Amino acid sequence: MPASKAQQKAVSKYMKNNYDEIKIRTSKGQKDIIKAHAEANGESVNGFINRAIDETMSRDNVIKEAVSE
Repeated sequence: MPASKAQQKAVSKYMKNNYDEIKIRTSKGQKDIIKAHAEANGESVNGFINRAIDETMSRDNVIKEAVSE
């Protein structure tokens, strides 16, 4: 059963109030590679990208802390 207009509006409002959106561009064919990798690890593309960002930022912070010591 498709979502009603009221449901669509409620979801849209929730998304607007709770999430930021970032659009990324990749080389032709990279999207399919990313999707396959995410699925192979039991993740959505969004989940995989967020994990990759979190892990990279964490690693970068550890490196910065080590350099500043």
